Amino acid sequence: MNDSSNLLLSSLSENAISHSGNARQVSDGDDGQEQLSHDLSMFLANPSLRAALADGSLDLTSYSDQVEKEMHELETKCIEAYRSKSDEILSMRADLDTCQSVLSQLQEMLLGFKADLGGLSGEIRQLQEKSRTLDVQLKNRKSAEHGLREFLEHVVIAPSVAHAITTGRVNPTFVQCVQELNQIYRDTHNNSKPQPWSANRAPGETTAGKEMQEQVHTLRLLAAARTREYFLEQMALLRRPQTNVRMIQVHGLVKYAALQDFLEEASPPFATEVFNVYVESMSKTLQQLFRTYQAQLLQLDSTKTSATRQDVIAIDDQLLRDSLTTRAKKRVDVFCLGKRASDCLDDIDSHQPILAHVALAENIKYPYERLFRSLLGHLVDAVTNEHVFCRQFFKRDAFQLLFNGTFSLLLEQLENYLFGCHDALCLLLMIKVTHSYKRLARSRTIHSLDSFFDQCTKLLWPRLKIIVEANLRSLKQATAAKLGGVELHAHYMSRRFAEFTCSILLILQNTKQAPRPGSGISTTDVVTPSKAMRSSSSVSGSSFTPGATDELASMSAGEKLLEDLSEMIDEFIALLKRLSDEHASQTKKTVFVINNLDQVVSIFQERRVVGKEFNKFVEHLMTQRENFVDTELLATGFSNMIAFVQQTEADFASKSGTGVDCEVNAQEVEALVLSFASSWKSNIELINRDVLSYFSNFRNGMEILKQVLTQLLLYYTRFQDLIRKVWKNKLPPFCKDLVATSVILAEIKKYALAI
Repeated sequence: MNDSSNLLLSSLSENAISHSGNARQVSDGDDGQEQLSHDLSMFLANPSLRAALADGSLDLTSYSDQVEKEMHELETKCIEAYRSKSDEILSMRADLDTCQSVLSQLQEMLLGFKADLGGLSGEIRQLQEKSRTLDVQLKNRKSAEHGLREFLEHVVIAPSVAHAITTGRVNPTFVQCVQELNQIYRDTHNNSKPQPWSANRAPGETTAGKEMQEQVHTLRLLAAARTREYFLEQMALLRRPQTNVRMIQVHGLVKYAALQDFLEEASPPFATEVFNVYVESMSKTLQQLFRTYQAQLLQLDSTKTSATRQDVIAIDDQLLRDSLTTRAKKRVDVFCLGKRASDCLDDIDSHQPILAHVALAENIKYPYERLFRSLLGHLVDAVTNEHVFCRQFFKRDAFQLLFNGTFSLLLEQLENYLFGCHDALCLLLMIKVTHSYKRLARSRTIHSLDSFFDQCTKLLWPRLKIIVEANLRSLKQATAAKLGGVELHAHYMSRRFAEFTCSILLILQNTKQAPRPGSGISTTDVVTPSKAMRSSSSVSGSSFTPGATDELASMSAGEKLLEDLSEMIDEFIALLKRLSDEHASQTKKTVFVINNLDQVVSIFQERRVVGKEFNKFVEHLMTQRENFVDTELLATGFSNMIAFVQQTEADFASKSGTGVDCEVNAQEVEALVLSFASSWKSNIELINRDVLSYFSNFRNGMEILKQVLTQLLLYYTRFQDLIRKVWKNKLPPFCKDLVATSVILAEIKKYALAI
């Protein structure tokens, strides 16, 4: 059964395939054969039927009848469904007929549109061709128009341009018209290159260009004349009194710098004339301005009567006899720096010159160095302004022509002032101010002022040298008789000397005046020797060496000033020694020197000036204090004990290592012990009274008292050590009278508490 089913299945497949192949070979009208092949293919494609046919469980006859029956049933149902929907089908058929009618009409309309569009496309193509032709014609006409316009602009002067140049005011429109005219002049005089719009010919080579050359040249000369006339009018305003020069320069000249460039090209003689007129006018204006300004500043000078020829450190007492009070000889204001350095040297870059008319109205006075600073600041600003203006307007510098007269005036006035100037601090401050403004000018890339500043410095340094030498000479020639005698207290000359020295060092260092001690100043505010030397060298400059002597030529002026200051210190110390010789006793001589040195050191400390000069005074003060200690101890009841200690220690030192014992007089030692025990307190009290009467500076006196008592304690300790050394086996009975060092130390502390 299975074999027969398989055979049937194979035959059906082959028949289906063959029918399918035959169906492809027959004509398209043979629908029955094609349908049969298709049905067989579908039958064999069903997996369940294919499986049933394969295992023989399918009866093709019954299956065919069943299929036929089902098809009949389906056909019946289809007919019935068609009959039930007959009304809808009829309605649909009517709708289809209506749509068919509408679509037919739409088709006819579209066919009409198609015919119309076919005609329009032809017209569009014609319009496109015409547009291309018109575009080419437009480009050609624009190119011709551009070339013609370019040509006309280079050879023809517009009426508005000619009107503005001939009758218009000088304003930005006038400048623009002149520039256009000048360009036309260049083009019509063969100064331009050939252009395509002029048939590769320069405008000046064309017929129209040649015809316009004479008219352009005439109008150009007229423009140059009007420009010259305008500039001369503006420069005439510069010579008027109380004229705002800067306003005229900015709004009347620099604004029209292009016209000056036009004059340089169109009429060099006119340009030279304008330059010469400006130089002449401005030089006179500047000279007059500075003459007036300096005259006003001199009315603000507060130092006219401050320092005179007699105002030296060691001033002769005879010169002060006519004073109403003896306090005049102690006046040291000419040597006190105060705030002069800070007011004069601070904020150089941002400093504004003094408004003289305002200061005169408010009756404000200034030291001369402030006036000098204001004058130099005004000068540097004026030079800077003229430098910038000339570079912008004339495209060249006119420094020497503008300022020669002003410099001569300022140098002459400075020289006249220096003839009567005896204020060393003012001169040194002026030197520092000069150097500061020289650096300021260089920072603005203006080096033309260097020569003027060097000339000022060459006038100031020799005058300062003369005044310093006068003060040095006063110290060398001073005597007690000339200075009105001496007392134990500090001489007024010492304060003058200390103030003068501190002020010089502070100015050289260019530091602000230090506050009082205890106000919290850092070490950077202190003048040190190396700082002062570097500062003084910078004041004089790297190349300037004032004076003509070999000494000045071998070192900078600042170094020379410090050398003179060192010599002055030596002469001051020598003068103190000469004055101290007026006292009879050595103690009073030492006290006089200590009081003067202490005053100098105190002023140095108060001004916060330290360095080799300060250290030199401190060393001398310490030496004199040691001398006073020894002298004071010897002058009281302790001289025998001190002599015994010194002699005995020398004997022990000489016999050390020889094996020979040093012999000491026991009675002498006993007498010294008893004498010290009975009088040490009274002698200390005597020393205290002497110190308080000798030294006007309480702190200095207490320091010296402590030093004296400490030295006394050291001598007495050495005295006790010698006794123990001599009687090392058994102390003599008088040792019970030795005063314990703790008792002496407790007594010394009572006096030390007052310090």
